[in-house]
Amino acid sequence: MKFPDNFLWGGATAANQCEGGFKEGGKGLSESDVKTAGTVSEPRYITYMDKNGTPGKMLPQETLPKGARRAVLEGYHYPYHDAIDFYHRYKEDIKLFAEMGFKAFRMSIAGTRIYPKGIEEKPNQEGLDFYRDVFLELKKYNIEPIVTIQHYDTPLYLIEEFGGWNSRKCIEYFDKYTTTIFNEYKGLVKYWITFNEINCAAVNKDFRPNYPFEKIKDDYQSLHYKFVASARAVKKAHEIDRDYIVGCMIAYNPAYSLTCDPKDILKAQKQLQEGTYICGDVMAQGEYPYYAQQIWKKYNVELDCTEEDLADLKEGCVDIITISYYMSTCVTTHKVESTVSGNLSMGAKNPYLQYSEYGWAMDPDGLRYSLNELYARYRKPIIVVENGLGCQDKLEDDGTVHDPYRIEYLRNHIAAMKQAIDDGVDLIGYTPWGCIDLVSASTGEMKKRYGFIYVDRNNDGTGTLNRYKKDSFNWYRKVIASNGEDLALDAEH
Repeated sequence: MKFPDNFLWGGATAANQCEGGFKEGGKGLSESDVKTAGTVSEPRYITYMDKNGTPGKMLPQETLPKGARRAVLEGYHYPYHDAIDFYHRYKEDIKLFAEMGFKAFRMSIAGTRIYPKGIEEKPNQEGLDFYRDVFLELKKYNIEPIVTIQHYDTPLYLIEEFGGWNSRKCIEYFDKYTTTIFNEYKGLVKYWITFNEINCAAVNKDFRPNYPFEKIKDDYQSLHYKFVASARAVKKAHEIDRDYIVGCMIAYNPAYSLTCDPKDILKAQKQLQEGTYICGDVMAQGEYPYYAQQIWKKYNVELDCTEEDLADLKEGCVDIITISYYMSTCVTTHKVESTVSGNLSMGAKNPYLQYSEYGWAMDPDGLRYSLNELYARYRKPIIVVENGLGCQDKLEDDGTVHDPYRIEYLRNHIAAMKQAIDDGVDLIGYTPWGCIDLVSASTGEMKKRYGFIYVDRNNDGTGTLNRYKKDSFNWYRKVIASNGEDLALDAEH
């Protein structure tokens, strides 16, 4: 049970959660820029100005009042506006990644830095230059960028004018955007991911309480447009550079049957089909699976799908599968006393597992199971591009941060990956999430931390932004240096 010699050890971030500089370098507004901070108990909101000039806010699943426009308003805290200031501190951060021994760094490009509104004829040169500088800095340390093209960050203009990915027009935007960056960064980037956790559109109905039924058909339609855009990007990438490797990215939360009741087993199977496998099947196999018709019938979906779309899907299959894996969930048709939720999944509490302070199941065996399921289904190389433990860390007076709980979590999941490799899975990389503390996507907090590097930033936006190495920093450095052989816990903490 050994990791391949060229295994891509590293870490992962997203532009909207770490960059900041939301008005700098010619950047346009994105959907992230109008999203407020929240907490575990207080949801995040989208802010807007109605047609009469009255400010307001709504939950992400709610419908914008007629005539209203999403807007940045006074009196709200928008954590993505400054985030952890990677925009100005990327050299400092990349140097720390190199000190850990990173072979790869998964990051995203903010599309609004390249095309601020999404409709411009020419790209924004300042945005192109910024990412070129980042890639060159990574190259200096022999760190391979793994670049997500769109990570929950659609230009706000496209949402306001066309309805975002509910409109076929976004395919044209994505064509232009991807062609630009594929040409611009040829020779600097090898690995690309089209959409982050693309299946989020298919699981909102399961994850968000009281999700409007009428929005579900829109979600599957927007998913189709993203499938087509992704397939066209794969084709274009291979035309521009035959060495480009392009992957899809799926939030994989295995759904276990809570009981041995066959109805529970069937429900778990249907949940995975509706929320996960339909995405992987289309993007990896180039066509809709047999069960898609039943899904569309169930939710009254009348899909806008052309013959050209079907041809694009067939010709644009991804080269690799990338996933986020944090937890598993349990599915049942029976009444239960305790439910839990996290990372786009909700279900019954598993009595055999422990849970984090944020209610996320800690299930390393689930990762091994997931890798085997995905490899058996698609037979393509896999990278785990997100995995990690969000906790409230404490910065000590001497600048240290002791996080044995994170080390234990990562240690167990790395051991599970090693077992999956021994099972025969072609696993080629691991980039745990939030390798440096950043803004939590689910809660909008800073105190929910994932990183090996502590960032002095508070929920209200105060703090020095100074970086501090956690105990997990040195532990992960040891893991990478030994290519995953030395997983021993440090005795000191």
